Amino acid sequence: MLKAENVGKMYFRKSGQANYFYPVRDVSLTLTPGAVTVLTGRSGSGKTTLLHLLAGLLTPSEGKVYWDGTDLYSLPDAALSRLRNEKIGVIPQGRSAVDTLTVLENVQLPAALYRRRMPDAAPWLASLGIGHLAQARPAELSGGELRRVAIARALASEPEVILADEPTGDLDDENTERVLRIFRQAAQAGKAVFLVTHELDALRYADFAYRMENGCMTPCETQMK
Repeated sequence: MLKAENVGKMYFRKSGQANYFYPVRDVSLTLTPGAVTVLTGRSGSGKTTLLHLLAGLLTPSEGKVYWDGTDLYSLPDAALSRLRNEKIGVIPQGRSAVDTLTVLENVQLPAALYRRRMPDAAPWLASLGIGHLAQARPAELSGGELRRVAIARALASEPEVILADEPTGDLDDENTERVLRIFRQAAQAGKAVFLVTHELDALRYADFAYRMENGCMTPCETQMK
């Protein structure tokens, strides 16, 4: 279980009325196995910063992030990196494919880094509509195809928690629905799924929904069918 307790992140700056600002302030959140949690909000509201705090990628200025009761940021770097590799599937907002690797190799890369058993990536690529691109290289792919490669890479590792930052940002309506259904299925299989998104249709797939504004998170209604 991944749990944040009163986490905040503060940055100092040299100009403006104040010499610091909080992209995230006093947020508590538990990601529940078997559930989809959706976080919406405008650009700049702190959504991505919160995801990075949960993922072990950004040390909080205050509060704690716990993995099964262990303070995530008390772990040595090597242990934290391995835990993230094996237990937390992160789907970043930006481009993340390695240009020199094929699509298949990109999906298998997390396992290769720690010499774990290579996942069977083919079913994930097929379910995302990119099975025919397994031997293609990133330069040959569209933005939407690259986004689906990142999703396949996270899911193929069979993590316990999936943290997705704008996973449908480059996708058309058909593929948006496809991806949201896959996340719903992942939750039904026991994963804890956290979606940061502008896509309000994602609320139809949410068990829990929140809105981020000025670094603060508040509950909002889901639209689950």
